[in-house]
Amino acid sequence: MRPTDAALYQLAEQTGQALSRRGIMLASAESCTGGWAGMLITAVPGSSAWYERGFITYSNAAKHDMLGVKNATLQASGAVSEPTVLEMAQGALAHSRAQIALAISGIAGPGGATPQKPVGTVCIAWAMQDGTRLATTCRLCGDRDEIRARAVAAALRGVIELLD
Repeated sequence: MRPTDAALYQLAEQTGQALSRRGIMLASAESCTGGWAGMLITAVPGSSAWYERGFITYSNAAKHDMLGVKNATLQASGAVSEPTVLEMAQGALAHSRAQIALAISGIAGPGGATPQKPVGTVCIAWAMQDGTRLATTCRLCGDRDEIRARAVAAALRGVIELLD
């Protein structure tokens, strides 16, 4: 099942409500979703009160240059890995004024897959200033847009769960 635009927007609103209740701001670091989470968040009126900034780091060089992801991590684990998204989330915190960050990297297809990382493999991480660090690997189904939409939904749900 593909998340609808309305369902995604509702998740963005709920994310904003959870952040507002805590009085904290969010930063995002995105690869395969290309800024979709940031676009969705900023569609919510008043989001400037709880969304600090976003990083679109599609290439490994961008992940390294903008977020400080170690080249050794990228070489050892690959761009689509829990170690990489954890470093992306930590980098988003370090390079922003946010108190919580989400990071997404994955293989949305149709190409780029390997036997170990098929199309639909998406890694998501969350980091908080208090030291909380979480990461997960999802196997999402659907076409490129469906995989990307599901990744954004999972990332936003993760923020809400961490804060509630």
